[in-house]
Amino acid sequence: MRTRVGWKTPRVRVLLAPDAFGPLTAVQAADAMATGWARRAPHDVLVTRPLSTGGPGFVDVVLAARGGALVPVTVGGPRGGRVPATLLLVDDWRGRTAYVEAAQACGLHLVPAEERDATTATSAGVGELVRAAVDAGANRVVVATGGAASHDGGAGLLAELGAGADARLRAGGGGLADLPDGALPGLADVRADLAGVELVLASDTDLPLTGFSGASATEAAARGASPEQAQALEAALGRFADVAQRSLVAGRPLAGRGQAATPGAGAGGGLGFALLLLGAVRRPAVDVVLDAVRLADEVAQADLVVTGEAVFGWASLRDQVVARVAATALAHGVATVVVAGEVEVGRRESLNIGVSGAYAVAERPQQRERAVRDPAGALADRTERVARTWSR
Repeated sequence: MRTRVGWKTPRVRVLLAPDAFGPLTAVQAADAMATGWARRAPHDVLVTRPLSTGGPGFVDVVLAARGGALVPVTVGGPRGGRVPATLLLVDDWRGRTAYVEAAQACGLHLVPAEERDATTATSAGVGELVRAAVDAGANRVVVATGGAASHDGGAGLLAELGAGADARLRAGGGGLADLPDGALPGLADVRADLAGVELVLASDTDLPLTGFSGASATEAAARGASPEQAQALEAALGRFADVAQRSLVAGRPLAGRGQAATPGAGAGGGLGFALLLLGAVRRPAVDVVLDAVRLADEVAQADLVVTGEAVFGWASLRDQVVARVAATALAHGVATVVVAGEVEVGRRESLNIGVSGAYAVAERPQQRERAVRDPAGALADRTERVARTWSR
């Protein structure tokens, strides 16, 4: 396409807004996409806005969009050793917000695949992160729960904040089935101490804690649990939920299933449950990120949106990055295309959520080998080929 003014090729403003991409963080994926697109269309204006659903890289994504101060801390890991982590502090009209990435303290990536054990991984380090955020003067703490290795209902988190001293609280979900009634004597006090802090549960899922669609039934296997261990964890989390909820009402039984049945309580292996007990308000992590990057404003200025993730599959059609980006772009009349490691969704389903085209990085065996060996290079090359179609 050419314009009348000097017959110059018009500049296309392209918004590159991917999620994490397999081994690549969202920031790395956005940079790789920009590299590939620029090789084909150097005249285009490229804006990178990496996104997240609350797993590893969440803090980096918010930092890239909002700035702020990174505060290094050392906290307990999922297996008890010490691991490095960071808080992101952002000062604005709401005061001081601390963004906390639970995966930095209890993430699956911290445990080798062959050593993962959902029954013993602890969330105590996340409690340390929350306490560090409050000590840093935050009046608002956003905790993203994606990518957790722990499956303890947030028992470790609560213990670290002072809710109880029973050693079983810090030992993972496997031992919670035998938790005594009085194991959380300080829970009400912890909740009261945090009453002046706005807690936000930035969840990557709306799962309840227990039940047929709860955390143990659907996610324990991904954390290393066998079917038998998943059943045992279901019973253990049920016992823990009962003890925790009773402790907030002076030993009187709660009506119904309480917070355990609340959407998002199962996020992060039950981290959501613990945060809800402390008075947190749940928001999908993707919404927190979209607000932080002001995605709607960026889309309104774009001519094309390119998003992506490791697998563009059926789960992508719900409240995940691709679906939310496409919906935002559709509302502004801007086309969205997807570049993904794998594409499992058909064209009809893609169009239904506002995606005009979906392209896989690896379609042939040799491309899959390249994607494993050089993920950034493979993504850049595929994005370059997409630019041939979508850039003017």
